[in-house]
Amino acid sequence: VRTGKRGMLCWARACRLPHGALGPFAPSFSRVPVALSSSSGQREVKPRPLPLSYRLLDGDTTLPAIVFLHGLFGSKTNFNSIAKALAQQTSRRVLTVDARNHGDSPHSPDASYEAMCQDLQSLLPQLGLGPCAIIGHSMGGKTAMLLALQRPDLVERLIVVDISPVKTTATSNFATYVAAMKSINIPDKMPRSQARKLADEQLNHTVQDMDVRQFLLTNLVEVDGRFRWRVNLGALAEHLDKIMNFPPQQESYSGPALFLLGGNSQYVCPSHHSEIRRLFPGARIQTVPNAGHWVHADCPQDFMAAVQGFLV
Repeated sequence: VRTGKRGMLCWARACRLPHGALGPFAPSFSRVPVALSSSSGQREVKPRPLPLSYRLLDGDTTLPAIVFLHGLFGSKTNFNSIAKALAQQTSRRVLTVDARNHGDSPHSPDASYEAMCQDLQSLLPQLGLGPCAIIGHSMGGKTAMLLALQRPDLVERLIVVDISPVKTTATSNFATYVAAMKSINIPDKMPRSQARKLADEQLNHTVQDMDVRQFLLTNLVEVDGRFRWRVNLGALAEHLDKIMNFPPQQESYSGPALFLLGGNSQYVCPSHHSEIRRLFPGARIQTVPNAGHWVHADCPQDFMAAVQGFLV
């Protein structure tokens, strides 16, 4: 993963955000609910939506709300500082959401984009939001794209951050991260600071990049004296191929779309542009120089300027 560390570290100190798509530990350590499967034994046509954890900042209800969708292993806290700034500067409502199997949202064995999209199709109308400006990074960007393609009535405009509707290939090491996280062994009742240090040492055997380790460690939480990962590693590992891919689509989204790419990232290749333009004929592709995959963390001012310029 190419990170642009200097910019990331400055941003982390200023905003208490570790590298890229990560945020501070959850303020509470309540047990994560698990979605139970239906006992009817019948196959459901659509995935069952889950009650996602979210934070909604107040704003002008006559303007389209802004919705942030985080990437793999991330949470709604990833965009705390940017969400607050956008709410203040645009007077809009700003929603940050934990995807299923992430943050404080329920766990489910279904980690598909269809399921994640269905969750949003349920949540946004419940909150009286829509059509919205949807901003999705990486995995969240793929969810945002699918939502725009399936439910364009909920998407006023679309911003996709450093990802495309094409399979994500060798640029990612997510399978390695999952395996490393699964291998962690922390004794019960250990003080949190020591547990975090021990987990960091154990991750270091496989994940040498300190910034990535800090990213993964934001998911380490204490529950009843035991340390566990708040992300659903089992479901994510099982669905990793699907998460790296994108569901085949035929219909296009005709609304405004901005694909914001990191200049130092290899997640979106020039060969992907034709598929972007097929599915999103109104798309504008813009590159942020000196940014890696986590554009919003590497170059927050450039990210904010691009978003605000597109929202006008």
